[in-house]
Amino acid sequence: MKIRDATALAFNAVRTHRMRSLLTALGIAVGIASVVLLTSLGEGVHQFLLSEFTQFGTHLIAVNPGKTTTAGVSGALISNVRPLTLEDAVALRRIPEVKGSVPVAWGNAAVEFDRRRRRTYIFGTGPEGPQVWKMEVAIGRFLPDDDPRAARAFAVLGSRVKEELFGSRNPLGKWIRIGGERYRVIGVMATKGQMLGFDLDDAVYIPAARALSLFNRESLLEIDLVYEAGISADQVKKKIAHLLISRHGAEDFTITTQEQMLSVLGSVLNILTLAIGALGGISLVVGGVGILTIMTIAVQERTGEIGLLRALGAGRNQILLLFIGEAVALAGIGGLAGLVLGAGGAWLLHALVPALPTHTPWSYAVLAELLAAAVGLGAGVIPALKAASMDPVDALRAE
Repeated sequence: MKIRDATALAFNAVRTHRMRSLLTALGIAVGIASVVLLTSLGEGVHQFLLSEFTQFGTHLIAVNPGKTTTAGVSGALISNVRPLTLEDAVALRRIPEVKGSVPVAWGNAAVEFDRRRRRTYIFGTGPEGPQVWKMEVAIGRFLPDDDPRAARAFAVLGSRVKEELFGSRNPLGKWIRIGGERYRVIGVMATKGQMLGFDLDDAVYIPAARALSLFNRESLLEIDLVYEAGISADQVKKKIAHLLISRHGAEDFTITTQEQMLSVLGSVLNILTLAIGALGGISLVVGGVGILTIMTIAVQERTGEIGLLRALGAGRNQILLLFIGEAVALAGIGGLAGLVLGAGGAWLLHALVPALPTHTPWSYAVLAELLAAAVGLGAGVIPALKAASMDPVDALRAE
């Protein structure tokens, strides 16, 4: 029997038993659609979080007070031997590979102007903030390069704060009150959006020294650095550690490169995507059981056909390939339908809920189809072996 004839017989059997084939393929289609849809959601979240972390650039290094062994951004002041100071930020800026250094101290305080009042994030920072954080000033300018310990009372507004307090009026040169202290507005930042739930536009930027005084703190929460492209992050990290140890007398700080943060985040998200895909794979297993059941029934119903093929000279291997091909055909058809359902469902979900990121890479689509074929192949082996092992005389007698 030629391969072309075996393929024609397999698809003819699928076409002859339309309802049975439809229900079997539907089981595989649901499984593949589940895998594609769930992995699309997982991959979409993966890319969304990575884009959130890289919107400030890809050559960042964060220095936090206190010695820790875990990577991440400090969420609170950590007890340490010696606090991170403004002088530390200035000293780090002198490292040749460092292009910018930003001291960071932040908190929440009331901002007032002309009987309007709202509580918002107050970021104490330095003049190189836009360069380090990849932000742009919409109107006016950012904080000037004053003496860190004697910075003037200037403030730069996030775009949302500007709209809430000033509306369509020009805020430049106006005086606002932050925590009871007066600040002159010298600039407004361009819209930046949100990062992990934090509205970066709902913030006010003031000199770091004044933020430390406002929130009654001695130590900076963080010093952010940006280094030149093409230079190893580990090389810059070693120089930062050497300089700070010489200033502090001990390694009482934590240095985290963006590569470390992205590596940890990527590993966690990859595991999450695989776990989500595995959950969808449960439906695929159910579809495989359906193929096994249907093909077993098909062997029993087509005993006479098997005997006739054997009597006409078909060998056991040919019978084996015939039934395996039928199972793979069912799984392949169901897999294609599942790809359309899964990818279409992911697109529709994103269209209905734009805030929910979805992304279906072609590699997942090809893998899903191959997985469907493998399920059909595995589920069809046992019934095919049973069909191939039949004695042709007994099979004809059964007819």
